[in-house]
Amino acid sequence: MKMKRHVLILGMVTAIFCSTCSVALAEDAVKPTANFDLGIFSQYIWRGLEQSYNSAVIEPSLTLGYQGFSFNVWGNLDTDRKLRNLETHSSKYTETDMTLSYAKNLGLFTLGGGYIYYALDGAQDSQELFASTTLNTLLSPTLSIYREVAHNPSWYANLGVSHSIPVIDKITFDLGASAGYYYSDNSAFAEAKNPETKYRAFHNGLVSGGFTIPVCEYLSVKPMIAYSFPLSGKADDYITAASISNHSSFVYGGVTLSAAF
Repeated sequence: MKMKRHVLILGMVTAIFCSTCSVALAEDAVKPTANFDLGIFSQYIWRGLEQSYNSAVIEPSLTLGYQGFSFNVWGNLDTDRKLRNLETHSSKYTETDMTLSYAKNLGLFTLGGGYIYYALDGAQDSQELFASTTLNTLLSPTLSIYREVAHNPSWYANLGVSHSIPVIDKITFDLGASAGYYYSDNSAFAEAKNPETKYRAFHNGLVSGGFTIPVCEYLSVKPMIAYSFPLSGKADDYITAASISNHSSFVYGGVTLSAAF
C-alpha cells in the first residue's frame, strides 16, 4: 500500500514537471545547469552493503553545475526503517550527502575529483576525497578512487563500465557493471572472522539494467534493476556480518524521475 502511494506521488510530480517543460530555458553550455532526481527503490545498497531491509526508500538529489564545477545534495528516506535486530522505527531520514566536484574533458579522457561529506543518522559522519578518470570511448570505462579522511582511514577503488543502446525514438536501454576493492588502514574495517586483521579485499560487484524514457524535453523517467554481490570470500563474510538480513547478495530496483535544465 505504501509503495502504491509513492508511485502515485511520482506520477503527480511527473505531470507537474511536464506542464512546465515548455517554459524552460533553452540549452546554453555557458549557463549554469540544474538537475533534480527523485528516486523510489526497493532497497538502499551502498558499495555492496545493505543500508535498508524490506522497505521502500525515497532518494531525492539536486545537482547544480557551472563551468565544470558541480555541487550535489543527496538524501535517503527509509519508509520502514529496521535495525539489525529487525526492530522497526517507521520512516526515518537516514542520510544526507553533499558533494563538491570538478571535471575536465581532455578529449580522450575526462578527469575529475572532489570532496564528499556523509551526514549519517545513528553513526559518525564520514568524509571522503576522490579522483576519477574516464576513457571517452566504447563502454566509457571509469576508474574512481576514494579516500576516507574522517575517522576510519581506508581506500576504495571502483572500476565501472556503461553503455546505452537506442531502442525507439529517444528511449535507450542502459547497461552498467562495476567492481570495487577496499583497502583499510583501520581496525574498524576488521574481517568478520579475524578482528585483528584489517579488511583488504576485492569487495563488491554490481550489474544493472534499465531504460531512459524521455517524457518531455527536460524530463525523463528511468526504471532500473540491479544485482549486487561480493567478489571474494572475505567480502562475503564481511558483507554478511554487516548486513541487516545476514545476506551478502541483493537484487533491488526502482524508478527515478529526472529533470534537467
